[in-house]
Amino acid sequence: MRPVPDFSFEDAARQAGAFSIAGVDEVGRGPLAGPVTAAAVLLDPARIPAGLNDSKVLTAARRTALAAELAEVALVCVAHASVEEIDALNILRASHLAMCRAVAGLAVPPDHVLIDGNMIPRDLACPAEAIVKGDARCLSIAAASIMAKVARDAIMVDLAQQFPAYGWDRNAGYPTAAHLKVLKSHGATPHHRRSFAPVHNILYQAISVSG
Repeated sequence: MRPVPDFSFEDAARQAGAFSIAGVDEVGRGPLAGPVTAAAVLLDPARIPAGLNDSKVLTAARRTALAAELAEVALVCVAHASVEEIDALNILRASHLAMCRAVAGLAVPPDHVLIDGNMIPRDLACPAEAIVKGDARCLSIAAASIMAKVARDAIMVDLAQQFPAYGWDRNAGYPTAAHLKVLKSHGATPHHRRSFAPVHNILYQAISVSG
């Protein structure tokens, strides 16, 4: 049975002396195009929206509804690292940069951060705890996963209007068979990540042919 996120990590942090506790998650490590996006969410324990869960198990409509509710009842900051930063830093460091930006952008600085995964960004300015599968176990991280996913999907839908052939409104930049096929036939856009192998290989082949 899939676990349901709860408030136990936040309660434990509060019992240990923390007061302002934020959940952090990112989305977009795997796509070939677009930014990597992170969200930091500081929930009000008295106003937690019903049905919060890992964004991956929710429908798009439910994610959108919960994101709108979270924007009303929680402190939220969404931040990004650009394609250029991803290519310059590598995707892990870029995702950590987006996380640090999201935490720094909260209206109330957190004194403890709960982060999805097994690594804590080295430049984070406050104490933090990494929680493996945190988006399925911790309500604050689940909330962050929803906010990050909704925000990034909206960006990819907008970019799809400029480059409709790649289907980013459907695949969010992930390497689906259809995306890879168009990438090979049309080439890379300015929004593709040059450091990712499928994009790099296509660009290299194009340079080799033209050379």
